Amino acid sequence: MLLIPDFSDLTERIASCSTDDVQQALQVEHPGIHGLAALLSPAASAMLPELARRSSEITLRRFGRTIQLYAPVYLSSFCSNRCAYCGFAADNKLARRVLTMEEAEREMDILHERGFNHVLLVSGEAPAKMGVEYLEELARRTRDRFASITIEVQPLSTEEYARLFEAGITGVAIYQETYDRKVYDQVHLSGNKCDYDFRLESPARVARAGMREVGIGALLGLTDWRCEGLALGLHLAWLRKNFWRTALTVSFPRLRPAEGDFQPLTTVTEKDLSQLLFALRIYDPDVGLLLSTREEERFRNGMIGLGPTRYSAGSCTAPGGYAHPELEGEQFSVGDNRTLAEVCASIQLKGHDPVRKDWDSSFQVK
Repeated sequence: MLLIPDFSDLTERIASCSTDDVQQALQVEHPGIHGLAALLSPAASAMLPELARRSSEITLRRFGRTIQLYAPVYLSSFCSNRCAYCGFAADNKLARRVLTMEEAEREMDILHERGFNHVLLVSGEAPAKMGVEYLEELARRTRDRFASITIEVQPLSTEEYARLFEAGITGVAIYQETYDRKVYDQVHLSGNKCDYDFRLESPARVARAGMREVGIGALLGLTDWRCEGLALGLHLAWLRKNFWRTALTVSFPRLRPAEGDFQPLTTVTEKDLSQLLFALRIYDPDVGLLLSTREEERFRNGMIGLGPTRYSAGSCTAPGGYAHPELEGEQFSVGDNRTLAEVCASIQLKGHDPVRKDWDSSFQVK
């Protein structure tokens, strides 16, 4: 069973790292968890250009000059949880809706017509409003149009994940939000999401079900980002050891303005986010690193080639928002509002290849 140490222990571990520890972590092929602590430490903050260069070298070697593009499809804004930081929290007053099957399929068709072949299906956590049967049917209807369909919904059982994999879902994103148990209890006020351990165990259930990919992450702005990074590294290492066939990704969502006006409990700057991303790339050369439209255009352009391997583009966080852009009820405000074509142009300008499709049926052996 995965055990995450108390954050006071992680803080001490990171604070004890010296400049020499950082230098050593930059020079070895596999820095290990002590190397990750060094790369996340204050001692490494003054060496950010060195971290960026090492991260860029590893990314180029492992992933080439490609960046995969995807878009989220918000299916429902109903949620039974009261999470202090979330615009979909049950006690927030907003216009809520769950898309009909036809509306959801239309949202996905719009993205497919725009050139997307990788989509992320997102919903609030309200199983009574949108459960496994809904996702199962939607996947069966649309799976032939996309190279991958990932979901970010309420935690499910291993059996339910297996059903969705059989239906055509290829990956699951399940973020712990924060690995700090004390803060977790503080910001999750009611609902099934209050169960820290059930959520922590979710990525393992996903992998056991046979999914091709599991995505983890922490919501940045709830507690010490350095400790969250070290906890993510521990989680990655545990998943790699126990589910080595499963592809892994990490997302870096920073808190954005949302309904409820929750204010971040800690500040996470763009420099902090950069250090976190570089550190995890150096620590785990094979992990996919996602940078979403939560971040501003300027920052995302600057990070091309330095570590991220996937970008979202043209995102809308309101259910039905692609067919009806005038709709309200977003989960959070988007930082980068560029279209897919505009994001592709920026990636190409940096000498990289925006990947919208991983394969073509014409290349299959008959």
